[in-house]
Amino acid sequence: MKPFLTIKSTVVMGLAVAGSAATLQAGGFRLPDQDAFATARGEAFVATADNPSAVFYNPAGITQLEGGNVRGGLYGIYLDPTYQAPGGSHTYDTRDRLHAIPQLFYTYSVANKDWPVSFGLGVYSPYGLSEKWPQDTGFRASAIEASLKYYTINPVIAYKLPWNISVAAGLMVNYASVNLEQGLSPIPNNDLFQFKGDAWAVGYNLGLMWQPLKQISLGANFRSATRMDFSGNTYAQYGPSPVYTSPANLDYPFPLQFSTGISYRPTEKWNFEFDAEYTDWSDLGNLTIHQATPNLVPLSGIPVAFDWQASWYYEFGATRYFDNGWHVSAGYIFNENSVPNATYTPVVSDMDKHFFSLGTGYKGRHFSFDVAYQLGYGPDHTVTGSATPPGFPAGYHPADGTYSFLSHAISVSAGWHF
Repeated sequence: MKPFLTIKSTVVMGLAVAGSAATLQAGGFRLPDQDAFATARGEAFVATADNPSAVFYNPAGITQLEGGNVRGGLYGIYLDPTYQAPGGSHTYDTRDRLHAIPQLFYTYSVANKDWPVSFGLGVYSPYGLSEKWPQDTGFRASAIEASLKYYTINPVIAYKLPWNISVAAGLMVNYASVNLEQGLSPIPNNDLFQFKGDAWAVGYNLGLMWQPLKQISLGANFRSATRMDFSGNTYAQYGPSPVYTSPANLDYPFPLQFSTGISYRPTEKWNFEFDAEYTDWSDLGNLTIHQATPNLVPLSGIPVAFDWQASWYYEFGATRYFDNGWHVSAGYIFNENSVPNATYTPVVSDMDKHFFSLGTGYKGRHFSFDVAYQLGYGPDHTVTGSATPPGFPAGYHPADGTYSFLSHAISVSAGWHF
């Protein structure tokens, strides 16, 4: 094993692996887009929540639905984050840019005025996607690839109270698998460290909806924090040497989320809504990868502190309904940056982002569908003074550079009422 790898690169592995794991939710990895109608409205749906995807957006909203309803969809997104090295000498793009994420929801409301109860079930992916950078970016010792597959099964029950108030609660059963890769040195294709693992976790969600006036509806949705103890293996290869492997685990917290909104409907033909959604990234503390064979990467057991900040989504949407069952919608989202420069990692490419959306759809007696287009844009974000990994000389800041973000997405949903 080369001295450079044993003394310097292995020192940074605790940072690199934990850093990669932490990126799996910010930026392009969180998936709030679970229905085409909601996406067309800029995800401003918590106070409207009038189709089966309310299981995700606000389960209290399913009390508005009669009988049985099923709705499924697909969210397809093209991600194009870019990185420009300091000085502007080179610009790099990620690979594996296309992703497709399905979702399925079912609701049933009991036809009994004395027992106004509704049931729902959702199967969806609230987190996911991946980012993979070329080997020659200069920051491969911090990150090459991070990918996450995350699935939630979410049964809910909702009850309609007097005074037009509905409440709901649900159980979230979550399964996730993760694949993290980075180099052990800045030299392209010279070495590799990888962690693969999967985990289960259980959480809960709560919903509240109140319509004090015909024109106004208020909504709130809460999704609990969970912890995923990823169990799997690490793999390390130094130059032409054999691949070393060891059982390993990584404990990672997924943050709580809370959203609230108000819907204003001046007439039956218009619906305007504004939502604010809070994600508690500050819950992200120390992360450590533990290996059964410590000398595989000697210092990978070092706990790494993150200084992520809680952030907000601000969402606005509008829908115009027509007499023939058709409707058109538009929306806007502002997503705050959560990652400070000092702990910036290239896999997340997080920054302030703007999302613009348009969509149309049809709702008939039994059949309904929606289609939406979404454009995401992140202005250039220049990182300076990123942390110097232990063992590297002062002045080495691997995450420094300019990052930008662009995405295009199409969302399609269809439903049946019976």
